Amino acid sequence: MIKKGMRRQIVLHYILVVFLALLLVEVIFLIVIRTYYYDSIYTRISTHISQAEYFYHLTSEDSSFSLQELLRSFALDYTELQVLTLDGDMITSSTGFQPDRTITTSDVPEAVGGGIGRWVGRQPGTNESVMAVSKVLQIHGHDSYVLRYVTSVERVNSDLFNVTLLSAGIVVAVLAVVTAFSFGLANSIIKPLNNITAVSAQLAKGKFNIRIKGDYRYEIGELASTLNYMAQEIVRSNQIKDDFISSISHELRTPLTSIKGWSETLISGGYDPEETKLGMSIISKESDRLIGLVEEILDFSKLHQNEMKLSIGTVDVKELLKEIVLNLWAKAEKRSIRLELEAEDGIFVRGDANRLKQVFLNLTDNAVKFSHEGSSVLLSARRADEKEAEIVVQDSGIGISQEHLNRVKDRFFQVDSLNGGTGLGLAISQQLVELHGGTMELDSELGKGTRVTVYLQLAEPLPVIETPDQASLPEAAGHHKQGEGRL
Repeated sequence: MIKKGMRRQIVLHYILVVFLALLLVEVIFLIVIRTYYYDSIYTRISTHISQAEYFYHLTSEDSSFSLQELLRSFALDYTELQVLTLDGDMITSSTGFQPDRTITTSDVPEAVGGGIGRWVGRQPGTNESVMAVSKVLQIHGHDSYVLRYVTSVERVNSDLFNVTLLSAGIVVAVLAVVTAFSFGLANSIIKPLNNITAVSAQLAKGKFNIRIKGDYRYEIGELASTLNYMAQEIVRSNQIKDDFISSISHELRTPLTSIKGWSETLISGGYDPEETKLGMSIISKESDRLIGLVEEILDFSKLHQNEMKLSIGTVDVKELLKEIVLNLWAKAEKRSIRLELEAEDGIFVRGDANRLKQVFLNLTDNAVKFSHEGSSVLLSARRADEKEAEIVVQDSGIGISQEHLNRVKDRFFQVDSLNGGTGLGLAISQQLVELHGGTMELDSELGKGTRVTVYLQLAEPLPVIETPDQASLPEAAGHHKQGEGRL
């Protein structure tokens, strides 16, 4: 007995389908064989009647008529010939018996109706299976008698029974072969699935280094490959997570160490005001750094859980990029890196100004961080088409290898862990851009620099409201314009 499971289902369904198909074929075959045999008997008797009737009319047209002559003329080997009245009463029979009875089978009315009647059933008295064929005989143009031929079909039935047994044996043999093949088919499916199930159970227990072995094909092969890929990705994700924990621990420890050290120094007292001011400045700076790290992690968590809320409005791209340049000018100046701005006037996009500032601050900060001293970072903005604005942050720094380029947007991934950070910056920027309905493309070549292109949807510009204070704006704008090209 096969235990419950897919193997049993496959075998039973396969056998059931084949059995029903064989049963249908066998039934049709037996019906065709039975019909063929019975039709052959009927055709033989009908042909004999037609021939005998023709010769009987030729020889007896001018001679006297007698029932004995009729029986001799129409007799057929191995068949009883009965002469009946049109009402079905038996007059005589080729067997010599003249039972006083009336034939009521369906072949007699059919014959009287003008055709050749046919009936298959059991003979009264002997209970023998017979076929009766009846035909009206016309003498001198009048319906005179019914000639009824009765022949046994016991032998035919016996042959049909033997054929049925033979075909049943063939069906059983075919089912046995099918059963054997169905077990092989079921095992070819179940064994790989059992292997995959066992490996999946090991993966569920945290053994992510285990893999499904075996050259499986089709859907099972795809399933095995998918699970192996999943295990590989889990291992990679765990490694990235471990690296992130190590990195963030280092990032948190450094400012905390500075804060703690200077706090203890200041508590001990006895230092001049300049040193105290320096210590407080470092504590403030490191506190801001800690807040930035925590906020970055919180932002990623909100994005990951789809809880980030945007305050959508109309943002002037040029003004936004000016703020970015001003915020990072001091950092770039320390490394003699020039921040260049080339932005068309009148480019407005739909978005959250603070979040977009966060995106371009991160992109520009990365460009400054990975640029060579004395190089430049370009921020540009233009209309890509009637619907989108194209904003580019481009540097000529160390660049990113093709190996890392496809993974640089992954969370926690860092190209160079020595430069610090959480590895979440680009991942957060990517998701923020997508939340704004835009796209971010990254092109880079190792040793030649990196180009990040952000596409955002254009918006209608804000209406200009004239105020008395705007009289001094041209002068301020002119002052801004002078330092706009290179910073």
